[in-house]
Amino acid sequence: MSTPVLEVRNLTKHFPVKSGIFKRSTAAVQAVTDVSFAVGAGETLAIVGESGCGKSTTGRALLRLLEPDSGEVVLDGEDVIALSPSRLQGARRHMQMVFQDPFGSLNPRMTVRETLMEPILLHRVASGPAADKMVSELLKTVGLNDYHAERYPHEFSGGQRQRICIARALATRPRLIVCDEPVSALDVSVQAQIVNLLQDLQKQFGMAYVFISHDLAVVRHIAKRVAVMYLGRIVEEAPAEEIFATPRHPYTRALIEAAPKPVPGAAEGREMVMGDAPSALRPPSGCAFHPRCPLAQDICKRERPELRAMPSASGTAAAACHFAETVAAMPAESTRPTPEILARRLAVLAEARAAQAAAG
Repeated sequence: MSTPVLEVRNLTKHFPVKSGIFKRSTAAVQAVTDVSFAVGAGETLAIVGESGCGKSTTGRALLRLLEPDSGEVVLDGEDVIALSPSRLQGARRHMQMVFQDPFGSLNPRMTVRETLMEPILLHRVASGPAADKMVSELLKTVGLNDYHAERYPHEFSGGQRQRICIARALATRPRLIVCDEPVSALDVSVQAQIVNLLQDLQKQFGMAYVFISHDLAVVRHIAKRVAVMYLGRIVEEAPAEEIFATPRHPYTRALIEAAPKPVPGAAEGREMVMGDAPSALRPPSGCAFHPRCPLAQDICKRERPELRAMPSASGTAAAACHFAETVAAMPAESTRPTPEILARRLAVLAEARAAQAAAG
């Protein structure tokens, strides 16, 4: 990897749960816990996982749209979390975000020109005629025309609105863009256009992307490296080609097996993740995935596996599983559950639910 533009170390964000007359904190939702990764210039790191695993919270915490509880977010050698509010505003010129809902992230009372002009003037990128010229260049860069500048968001399609959001993110020439499910709200026919646009812009400007998504087909196309999150923690990280060819964590394998396949009958007999993810209020002991894992053993209930380096061709793979080497060596068919494994998994799920109910 090239010199990191972004280094994240032990990022943690928990949301307190308050109750009673005095609204005292009685518990905490463990949204993100000890997340660490790095992204180089011109590189795309995808963060994937089920809904509720902490992907979007991680993305917002990187930009301090949500204040992290602890950890470091180092952008070009400067810890963003340690910055004062005044210095943070200056740092935000170098880090921008593209949100999932393009209509909800645009002000319906502002024209496209006003939307793009706002970050240009706020961060003093340009002014006067130079700013007007920059707006025109931004529109052309994302595939729109000058006459679009005087229109309002409701006059555009979903794909066009997302192009406007991308142009707004580009306005300050950032070093990092966090893309939070940028194509999931769009038609399938438009998704490819936006993904290709993001790739072209990255080649042109050399930005680093943190690409948050649940769509593995999109991730496989755009990402150089992939980090898999489960219940607030990264459970596997590796180059994209290795993640899809040789998953080292049972959860990663299950996600890949559960993805739709464009082959008739390919879905039959595939491995599925059983049950729902446990509550982030009371994560299971040991490995958080063990109640749903077809390969879980007693050690998985007792000890939480740490993210550790794994042998790989790239030398940059890591997984948090006691049996990662075994999982990596298995063919896809080996993790399809037998009736005995299904019965054991159902029993473990029932036990976990009973423990949660007893805890209140």
